[in-house]
Amino acid sequence: MKNIKSVVAVMAMGAACLSACSPSLQKTETAVFSNFCYSGNDSVWNRSIDSASQYMNPILGGFYPDPSICRKGNDYFLVNSSFSYYPGVPIFHSKDLVNWKPLGHVLNRPSQLNLDGIRLSGGIYAPAIQYNPHNDMFYMITTCVDGIGNFLVKTDNPMKGEWSDPILLPQVGGIDPSLFFDDNGKGYIVNNDAPEGEPQWNGHRAIWIHEFDTATDKVVGEAKVIVDGGIDKTKKPVWIEGPHMYKVDGTYYLMAAEGGTGSNHSEVVLSSESPKGPYKPCRINPILTQRDLPADRINPVTNAGHADIIDTPDGKWWAVFLACRPYEGDFYNTGRETFLLPVEWKDKQPVILEQGREIPYVVNKEGLERNGCELNGNFSETVDDFTAAMDYRWSFIRTPRSQWWGAEDGKLVITPQPVSIAEVANPAFIGRRQQHLAFESSVCMSYVPGKETDMAGMVCYQDESHYFVLGRSVRNGEQVMVLEASCGEKETLATLPCNSKDVVLKVVGEGRLYSFYFSDDKMKTWNTVYENADASILSTNRAGGFTGTMIGMYASGQHK
Repeated sequence: MKNIKSVVAVMAMGAACLSACSPSLQKTETAVFSNFCYSGNDSVWNRSIDSASQYMNPILGGFYPDPSICRKGNDYFLVNSSFSYYPGVPIFHSKDLVNWKPLGHVLNRPSQLNLDGIRLSGGIYAPAIQYNPHNDMFYMITTCVDGIGNFLVKTDNPMKGEWSDPILLPQVGGIDPSLFFDDNGKGYIVNNDAPEGEPQWNGHRAIWIHEFDTATDKVVGEAKVIVDGGIDKTKKPVWIEGPHMYKVDGTYYLMAAEGGTGSNHSEVVLSSESPKGPYKPCRINPILTQRDLPADRINPVTNAGHADIIDTPDGKWWAVFLACRPYEGDFYNTGRETFLLPVEWKDKQPVILEQGREIPYVVNKEGLERNGCELNGNFSETVDDFTAAMDYRWSFIRTPRSQWWGAEDGKLVITPQPVSIAEVANPAFIGRRQQHLAFESSVCMSYVPGKETDMAGMVCYQDESHYFVLGRSVRNGEQVMVLEASCGEKETLATLPCNSKDVVLKVVGEGRLYSFYFSDDKMKTWNTVYENADASILSTNRAGGFTGTMIGMYASGQHK
């Protein structure tokens, strides 16, 4: 089965696209794409830093939520949630916690990840990665919501990209499982689930613990609730989740998110003398939140929580966590991103950020060296070759079950499928993350639709009912360029004549406003399709769910 790979070059977007938009001889039933360009220019990143001693947050820009981290020696590994995108669970490697090299995806085969019929914000939640020094094995444990439930995969070397098929954990309910390996080699799983008995309020959850046998990869013994409700049950805290366990200087720590994933999100910590408790809240809680800060602050970072902490070989501690960068109010299209901050131990507890402090965009850290991977900051890149194995940037919507894409002469060839972008299925779509609030993206396309239900073009996608499609189709027997938008119901925003099969499609985003263009003369001129469309329909605030916007290429023979 042919896959695709991007050979990325950082260059001027216009010149790169222009050089590749030559006439195509492909069959009209396919859509041929070339030179996919993306650039970002966020004002918060337009600053100079010392790259050897400073870094910019977020360290992973765009839809990279729920980070989890582990270390073996000097090597760090980080994973993120992927929900119903395929492949699942992006994984990165670093030597300094700042500069990350993509290793692909943990779940990169259909036998590992069946997303058939699962809503976009179902699928893979909160993966947790852990290294067990007692058997020199790496584990990634997660939940496939609406699918197989809780499971783990393992490998002896994440650098090779070969993880096992899923090992099911039917005794572990709920979501957000995480592994912990004690000094004596015993294993434990902590997870979020319903409390014992009936929940006493909406959002009343509990953290459970199970013993885990590393010899059989099975849960043993009886599960036990170690946190009921949250830090202060009298205040009816909601949605305690994303738990992680640690052992530091003989004390066990349980860290978890609390308050939900929105503006009240936070991170809290408890401690115990035994892995099974009793756990008592530490003196300082929450240890991370932005909920008490003024809403009108400049360049706010919001919704911070769902953290994981790691020690360095020299005994320092750092935290990775998710947070959001809204363009106004609580609107953000980039999803939940991965941030990094140092951890300070106070009164024998880890504190990520004192209450009342804003999450900084620039942080000091010595001994950094750039690795050339563009995962944050402002950058431009062009994918000008689609010939080998799939690059880490590209994602499908759900598990592909047929080979509808391929490469020819370095170009991406998509055979339109009888599936619409609006269906809970696997449409012929290949996309990458929107990583900036201010961005521009374009792609060259050669395509001739045959009927009104044919459509190929560029999609800005949040989920099955929240998207924009800029594509070539047929209306009243004429070849046209169409812009459609959906915020629960689809509407046509614009229709323009378009008689050339070779076009360049472009979207320009600035906060909540997206503008759409096409060129049919090799970018000598641009035709305005629609300017200043309200793209807040792609924000979590309006669409709901847990993902971020994807921008990509699409072809359908049954676009509805």
